[in-house]
Amino acid sequence: MTKTVALLTGRERTFPDALIQTIQRRGAGVDAGYASLDITPVDAPPPYAVIVDRISHDVPCYQPVLKCMALRGSHVINNPFWRIADDKAFGTALAARLGVPIPRTFVLPSKEYGEDITPASLHNLKFPLDWGSLPFPLYIKPHWGGGFRDVYRVESLEALWRTYDRTGRLTMIAQESIEWEQYIRCVVIGQDNVLPLLWDPRLPHHERYLGAASTMPALDPALRDRVVEHARTLCHALGYDMNTCEFAVRDGVPYAIDFMNSAPDFEGKFLGEETFSWIVDQMATLCIRLAGTPPRTTLRWDAMLSGPTAP
Repeated sequence: MTKTVALLTGRERTFPDALIQTIQRRGAGVDAGYASLDITPVDAPPPYAVIVDRISHDVPCYQPVLKCMALRGSHVINNPFWRIADDKAFGTALAARLGVPIPRTFVLPSKEYGEDITPASLHNLKFPLDWGSLPFPLYIKPHWGGGFRDVYRVESLEALWRTYDRTGRLTMIAQESIEWEQYIRCVVIGQDNVLPLLWDPRLPHHERYLGAASTMPALDPALRDRVVEHARTLCHALGYDMNTCEFAVRDGVPYAIDFMNSAPDFEGKFLGEETFSWIVDQMATLCIRLAGTPPRTTLRWDAMLSGPTAP
């Protein structure tokens, strides 16, 4: 029987089209195409063996459908139970527990609340807050989100207050700024296949991969091995089969900055032909393997959180 791989996407076409064509070309008894969703009974048999989710973070109505499909036996990349539950504060705490270096990170109370929240509702919050404990310069960013939305660098307490006043009901984290000499973005497929790449977030979006070689020294082999191991550790703990993990290198130490990119940008013209081909090939291999693998027998979160405790 032909097993089907379905891609759930937004506007992107370069990566999905290439992945579909590669799977079809392999001739492994696995069909591939774009997913088609309708009004979905929660107990319906899953229509696809494997679903590659590239858009549910922006289209929330897909999220419960993916969870129901996973419950009924589909392999969803990435696991929809964890994808919807994770946040940057918890992920950073998990990285520290696993022994991966992190910037000093803090959770901030929200600036604003709904009309039904009164001062009495917030009696557990100390006042005034201990703003003096924060290290500067720092970044504040939403505890859940991506695409550099609502991310701010601030240099002083006064600048922090001005920025914080604009964050509304968002829950923000504050994170020490790592003044780095190198910045590395690891593409991770299937939790173990890791491609470390120099990446420069200071450059325009379309130049960050291809322009990084001209702004940073070459990647030292020992440092390369270290970030690869950190990326594997993080993705095994989180259960992400498609991810990018970013590391800012200061004094030879790679600090994990962002590693919950469960629908990373795989636009071919930004990556370069060699990197794009590697990603498509690895994803095709993963999808074909999962299509022939029995459904997961457990979706418990404790399995995703396993890992060595940092000393």
